[in-house]
Amino acid sequence: MNNPEKYYLTFGVFFDIDSKKNEIQELEKQTHDPSLWNNPEKAQTLLKKLSLQKEIIQEWSDYQKELEDLTLLLQMSEEEESRDIIDELDRESNKLLQKIRDLELRGIMSAPEDTKDAILTIHPGAGGTESQDWAEMLMRMYLRWADKNEFQAEILDLLPGEEAGIKSVTIEITGPHAFGYLKAESGVHRLVRISPFDASGRRHTSFASVFVVPEADEEIEIEINPNDLRIDTFRASGAGGQHVNRTDSAVRITHIPTNIVVTCQSERSQYKNKANAMKILKARIYQKKLEKEKEKKQKLEDTKTGISWGNQIRSYVFHPYNMVKDHRSDYETSDIQGVMDGNIEDFINAYLLYKPEI
Repeated sequence: MNNPEKYYLTFGVFFDIDSKKNEIQELEKQTHDPSLWNNPEKAQTLLKKLSLQKEIIQEWSDYQKELEDLTLLLQMSEEEESRDIIDELDRESNKLLQKIRDLELRGIMSAPEDTKDAILTIHPGAGGTESQDWAEMLMRMYLRWADKNEFQAEILDLLPGEEAGIKSVTIEITGPHAFGYLKAESGVHRLVRISPFDASGRRHTSFASVFVVPEADEEIEIEINPNDLRIDTFRASGAGGQHVNRTDSAVRITHIPTNIVVTCQSERSQYKNKANAMKILKARIYQKKLEKEKEKKQKLEDTKTGISWGNQIRSYVFHPYNMVKDHRSDYETSDIQGVMDGNIEDFINAYLLYKPEI
């Protein structure tokens, strides 16, 4: 490569540093606009984007320095033939390789929506308590993943199951490239295990769907005509049909032009439920807009395939052996407990590298 300062090459992916620098210059020009702070939320979004791009450039510079240090360490190991130096070189080179891989993935996540926060929804498939328990296990997995990767996770709406598990949950996950990472999780997840709810100890197969959309921030112009909304209120109910409260605090919003329906009832306040429902609705309308702009053949709702056999993107097998396998990238692991504890980075990375155009 004639100009090694221009590109950062890892795993066959070119990282154009000059392009990033030009993008930073353009963003900095926008921050000098005197009218910017007339819309504080839009200004904050712009500053967040600028900060993110500067962090990437700084990382690139830091990695260049680390690579130089490792080169010197390699020369020392050749001269002194020290086992300690070789072990240190091995440890540090593996750390740098992981950092470079993370940077590469962010280079792949080049779509504007990839940098945004994510709204993740889980629904159990047919099967009652068994599937509802599986949906709750997935919820725990994503909450742990968010915590381990220093993302903020807030449950916007949660509907408990009658006996165990959950009937649905919607989670807002906030952090750099949250949607870029989690978009790989959309689809049907299949579980095979000995059911704890079957007195005969038989093996069961359960399904749950995961649906991820980017959150629409103030930078995105999503106009919702109040006349296009039908808002219904009703009493929220919990496990066993018991009322969460005695007022009509639950909110259901129907966007008539798109037929999108959003329900929130986890908060005791009707105002909070309505605010959360509008946030989810705006995100789903934004996702539909993205689908239209990309001229995809199917609309967003068509991607929500049946929650059943043959449609799964990933299988989690607890019995008769331990295995988690992604059916798109073919990546698999036997560390099923680690996966359920939130260690899903390798699955996300494998899919993003396998299909970077998503």
